[in-house]
Amino acid sequence: MQRKHIAYEGSEFTIEWYFDDRGNSEALEYFKSLDIDRKKKALYLFKLLGDMGKIHNQEKFRYEGDQLYAFKPAPDRFLCFFFDGSKVIVVSGYAPST
Repeated sequence: MQRKHIAYEGSEFTIEWYFDDRGNSEALEYFKSLDIDRKKKALYLFKLLGDMGKIHNQEKFRYEGDQLYAFKPAPDRFLCFFFDGSKVIVVSGYAPST
């Protein structure tokens, strides 16, 4: 596995960026476009899930349906799914319209 795919490696889960066949990652590119404070909010939630195995606050992490979950570091959203037992794959990132 290439290290560039890993957003955070915790004791419970490894959070990884999804890359398509061409080597592009919409979620990682969105994350890179954020200012440092917004990056810190997202990384805090990745670390929390990675280390603790669960985020109890549904305002920060929630099941969205159809096997998709969302990290919700306001105002951003990062959609993800659980894979292969101990991996969480982040597939997209966006800021919802208000």
